[in-house]
Amino acid sequence: MILPVFAYGHPVLRKVAEAIGPQYPELKQLIADMWETMYKSSGVGLAAPQIGRPIRLFVIDTEQIVEGFDEEDKREYPNEKPIKSVFINAQIEALDGELWAYNEGCLSIPKIREDIRRHQSVTLSYLDEQFQPQIQTFSGITARVILHEYDHIEGKLFIDHISPLKRRLIKKKLDDISAGKVRTEYRMSFSK
Repeated sequence: MILPVFAYGHPVLRKVAEAIGPQYPELKQLIADMWETMYKSSGVGLAAPQIGRPIRLFVIDTEQIVEGFDEEDKREYPNEKPIKSVFINAQIEALDGELWAYNEGCLSIPKIREDIRRHQSVTLSYLDEQFQPQIQTFSGITARVILHEYDHIEGKLFIDHISPLKRRLIKKKLDDISAGKVRTEYRMSFSK
């Protein structure tokens, strides 16, 4: 089932999400719904708070990014492999590498994109879909997508990484999103 994406301004997007266990109600269906919602919205990642669930769960699939690389991207990220994965109760163990800028957007903040600086790699401990413990290091575009989704389970948004001046410049657009004055190709839920 395709779920509405909660828009900027909704309080659930600012909550630090709670850890879950395998007994979480209808988890398998929730994950399936998150995949369906993400794909319908043309996203590459989706965190549970974005669909109104303040739990530590997110999904990512970077295939459309990696498959869409031009020659320059292929030279810049030669070892980038697409990843499709479920992350439950993720915790950052380490951030490494230089900070680098990349133009990011967010399904909860449609029609706004900004260059965001993030670390080149992240080591993450998490549970997979079968609740098996994992610890992995991710780099490049994959690390960026993971860090973006991880922010969501920490109650943060990508716009929290921009300067106060840039925030003031996009304030009207953010207010419009919060008030439901934005059109998207996917269903959204607004707080007002």
